[in-house]
Amino acid sequence: MDQPTLLGRQVPLPSNPDEAMLERVPNPDPAAAYVVRFTCPEFTALCPITGQPDFAHIVIDYVPGESLLESKSLKLFLASFRNHGAFHEACTMLIARRIVAAIAPRWLRIGGYWFPRGGIPIDVFWQTGEPPAGLFLPPQAVAPYRGRG
Repeated sequence: MDQPTLLGRQVPLPSNPDEAMLERVPNPDPAAAYVVRFTCPEFTALCPITGQPDFAHIVIDYVPGESLLESKSLKLFLASFRNHGAFHEACTMLIARRIVAAIAPRWLRIGGYWFPRGGIPIDVFWQTGEPPAGLFLPPQAVAPYRGRG
């Protein structure tokens, strides 16, 4: 298994998602079906047309296989979208697919809860398939956008 290279050192923020590395560490209990949740309530990317910032609350749930996703590398990867222009759907799916490629989880789901663009919030959801039987899977519990009301 690869050893993390980012953890414990000062590293620059990757300039875009293609340059960002997702690292893994060994799962201490690969036989157990348990959920790991990462929440990024202040995710930002850029509209690919206007260059204006887009904001989202990203929730990632996964059941690890042999590897866990190393959290510092995930933070740097997510922050690398700050100057990346892509539609909401493309950002959400890129995050999911890169995680799947990096750690081959037994199961993964992602919720991209995007704040309005043009007055319409766009939420994007995806999962790799059915979760393992008997898994305790809490709801993502991110309220739909309601404006100020």
